[in-house]
Amino acid sequence: MAIPDTEVKKAPKPINNIHWLLNLFIFTMVSNQNKMDKFSGLVFIVFIFISMNSCSQKETVDLIVKNGKIYTVDEKFSVAESFAVKDGKIIAIGNVKEISEKYNSKVIIDASGKFVYPGLNDAHCHFNGYGMNLLQYADLRGTESPEEIYQILKEHHEKFGGEWILGRSWDQNDWVVKEFPDKAGLDELFPDIPVYLVRVDGHAGWCNSKALEIAGVTTDLKVQGGEVIVKNGEPTGILIDRAEGLVMQYIPDVTSEQQAKGLLAAQQNCFEVGLTSVTDCGVGKSTVLLMDRLQNDGSLKMRINAMLSPSEDNFDHFVKTGIYKTDRLMVNTIKLYADGALGSRGALMLEDYSDDPGNSGSQMADKEYYDKICQLAYDNNYIVATHAIGDGGNRLVLDMYGKVLKEKNDRRWRIEHSQIIHSDDFQKFGKFSIVPSIQATHCTSDMYWAEDRVGVDRIKGAYAYQTLLNQLGWLPNGTDFPVEQIDPLLTFYASAFRTDAKGWPEGGWQIDEGLTREQTLRSITIWGAKASFEENEKGSLETGKWADFVILDTDLMEAGRKDVLNAKVVSTWIGGEKVFEKN
Repeated sequence: MAIPDTEVKKAPKPINNIHWLLNLFIFTMVSNQNKMDKFSGLVFIVFIFISMNSCSQKETVDLIVKNGKIYTVDEKFSVAESFAVKDGKIIAIGNVKEISEKYNSKVIIDASGKFVYPGLNDAHCHFNGYGMNLLQYADLRGTESPEEIYQILKEHHEKFGGEWILGRSWDQNDWVVKEFPDKAGLDELFPDIPVYLVRVDGHAGWCNSKALEIAGVTTDLKVQGGEVIVKNGEPTGILIDRAEGLVMQYIPDVTSEQQAKGLLAAQQNCFEVGLTSVTDCGVGKSTVLLMDRLQNDGSLKMRINAMLSPSEDNFDHFVKTGIYKTDRLMVNTIKLYADGALGSRGALMLEDYSDDPGNSGSQMADKEYYDKICQLAYDNNYIVATHAIGDGGNRLVLDMYGKVLKEKNDRRWRIEHSQIIHSDDFQKFGKFSIVPSIQATHCTSDMYWAEDRVGVDRIKGAYAYQTLLNQLGWLPNGTDFPVEQIDPLLTFYASAFRTDAKGWPEGGWQIDEGLTREQTLRSITIWGAKASFEENEKGSLETGKWADFVILDTDLMEAGRKDVLNAKVVSTWIGGEKVFEKN
């Protein structure tokens, strides 16, 4: 039987207890004047004043949530029934009787037995980029051939026009012929309009001859940390990692008004899947200032941890002036890249790819570059968060961090993805207190072909979430959207079950490295907050923290695999304000 939607009820107006009791007392005295002795009259007066005093002690709050199964995600992983909210924060939590005896409110949320969780926190995504994609890019996710993409691009351009044709999220691993495409088909359809299509991982681009011409890309062009793929003496149209920038720099910028529209569209989609906090990995000064302005005017309600791209503009405005923090915005991290992605064979490996001899991936910059920025961050109490996929990339970052950090600490420097780790290197996370930031859906997206890339030995150290968790006892988890889908419940599913939607492989892929349900929920709530030094303000439903919460129709801690996969958000709340409700 379906559970009814959450009911929002207006509480009845309280009776004026003083007037009512006094009237009752007078009526009783008059009616019983001859019968009532002095003692009974005294008792009744005492009763009146006790009742008046009791009623006057009830505190009025902005919101009461009751009759839910509330997973607080506190230290004990307690479960409650009700909580009270005032000025955007939780002031009490407990059972229904406890809260109703102490508080009253004009707004009461009757969860009707549904399941309440802290607001979900995506600890690694590209929030601004996702918003721009919603406005500009054709969605190529799940396409099964270049021909299918050509048709989508034709329809997209007919509908939206524009100086460029842009698309996102193609993946040759989903095609029958699992090879990089070339520019021929794009040239035939669009000989005079530049085309640029971003691969699903963001670490490769596919473009036509017009785009290459505009960018001046030639066969002999060398790019540190990137590659122009050449075949038969000419560029194929595939650009890997830093080579993407050769073309991307010529794509017209959006206006601040368009960017704001994209951010608000991204926010709405996040609310619909239960996200109340996101970490945007790598943004510029103007984007951070725009986010701040939109949050100040009340239109952007999402709480954002904005990681800075490594630019002098960002260093001068933010890093060298200290951490910037408001109720909704945290700026305390610099985002770097050590290598590329596994799917495009740009991840830096200690040995060659098993399916591509002679190629061990690429290192994005020289060690001096990384050392300089790490020291700048250390001196200004900033976090460094570095993308590292391959075992070579992870070793590079672990050793680079270790040289600056030297010992255990509470700096919370992070490695984003921590995807493939050599067995000798796991202990370095614990030795230098380095936080492994994971994205569990990468595991279930890559499991079909990852072993082909790295072989049977190296795959044992890949997507090793339980081994990574054991280093510090906690880790943050995210989606990396728009690389993966935006839904954090898919992150929960991938973390706990490690299968695809059809249940393959049975029992879960390398299931010993999966997380428990409790660990998973912590990784997308309180541990995500901890990664940005915000665990005292959000991430769990506890007294004194922001009333950021989500109500689901499913008990993630108890439900079967299929029910978890099909779980739906009923409503999403930030600071006690409803920002989404399912129709």
